[in-house]
Amino acid sequence: MVFDESRARDDEIWQAVLGEIELSVSPGSFITWFKNTRLLRNGDETIVIGVNNIFSKQQLELKYDKLIRDTLEKNNIVPKKLEYKIHSTVSPKKTSAKESDEPVILDQIEQPKNGTTAPSVAHTYRQGLNEKYIFETFVVGGGNELAFAACQAVADHPGTKYNPLFVYGGVGIGKTHIIQAVGNEILRRDATKKVVYITSEQFVQEFIDAVRYRKASEFANHYRTADVLIIDDIQFISTKEKTQEEFFHTFNALQQANKQIILSSDQPPHTIATLEDRLKSRLSMGMTVDMQAPDFETRCAILKNKSQQHGLELDHDVAEYIANFPQTNVRELEGLLNQLIAFCEMRNITPSLAVAQGLLGARTRPKHITAKSVIEKTARYFSLSIDEITSAKRDKDIVVPRQIAMYLLRSELHLSFPKITRELGRKDHTTAMHSVEKIEHEINYDPDLKQCVSEIKERLYA
Repeated sequence: MVFDESRARDDEIWQAVLGEIELSVSPGSFITWFKNTRLLRNGDETIVIGVNNIFSKQQLELKYDKLIRDTLEKNNIVPKKLEYKIHSTVSPKKTSAKESDEPVILDQIEQPKNGTTAPSVAHTYRQGLNEKYIFETFVVGGGNELAFAACQAVADHPGTKYNPLFVYGGVGIGKTHIIQAVGNEILRRDATKKVVYITSEQFVQEFIDAVRYRKASEFANHYRTADVLIIDDIQFISTKEKTQEEFFHTFNALQQANKQIILSSDQPPHTIATLEDRLKSRLSMGMTVDMQAPDFETRCAILKNKSQQHGLELDHDVAEYIANFPQTNVRELEGLLNQLIAFCEMRNITPSLAVAQGLLGARTRPKHITAKSVIEKTARYFSLSIDEITSAKRDKDIVVPRQIAMYLLRSELHLSFPKITRELGRKDHTTAMHSVEKIEHEINYDPDLKQCVSEIKERLYA
């Protein structure tokens, strides 16, 4: 019994840590490197994190070790030693026969030219629907009620009402929840339906593997025989010419067969840069719905709803206190809530306003940020010196960090373009204007750039 309670407590702690990490990395990175990890050992001096393969182990050790240590520290865990161990129980759950439409049969797999075994395209990139994303747990407010109504209509009449359905909005406001809720509701009503959910990053990776291992027909068959196809963050295929072409043909095949297509993005179709015009036209032909950030009342309702899922009733004053944080992102709110719940469970106390203020109060104190600190943090992030980033050099590995610094000076400090120009040692303020516009534009469809900017901001406000 003691072991079970300890195991459950460790799981709660790690879920709180993962909740915060999810806010700091791209969705693709989180799914690939963090989603299937587990806290195996929580000792006084050593923390052991279980991963499911050597690639995850290497990536966490080389790239994400500091992020994990910092997040553990936020949850009052400061290990002297942090280890990553390959552990079989961390592997993703196997899908049932109903969930897996293409079982891997080794003796049927084609061999690539180099003689190594070619995996089936139906591998771990396919995450499937998350059963926790249902209509009943989605909190409806002024910013998302139209999207909620549209998704319910699609669940009632898949393939005939609002096809395609295109939902767009900022990060962490519930797009993934609501589009997966449609798939889960359709399956609840008819378990024989083939509902395929995937992120665009995973779609791209599967397409690459299909080409590499000569599995194009298997790939096409999987997606073109779906009754409902749900793709998250579709904007990420905008820079992939061949993937766009494959998606175009998949889209046409499904639409001709009156099958439902549901897509999400961080922006409407017509503003997705480098997306082919023929795709923009098709993505806009159904219903396009804008999801807005939740208002104060909705944030309170979300917090109370999330706390109930943890088995506790959150006092209204605690919910209001957390909802008042300057956040417009549901994931950030949930991260704060998870941190509070984990803190209270470890100490066997009830979440109260006083506890929340003591634990989270430091976050409400704004950090004084200067132009100098923005430039220093940006330079340090890219392993550059201040002299290099403010120099006249035009090397790409210096120009891009300089442009990001200009963007941050504008977005975080609201400096004028002439002021930005002087801070970075330039002469013509149109250089700053161009740099800011370029980053503003590219951040919408370049996930790596978006992650860089997010990580630098995190360091600025840490």
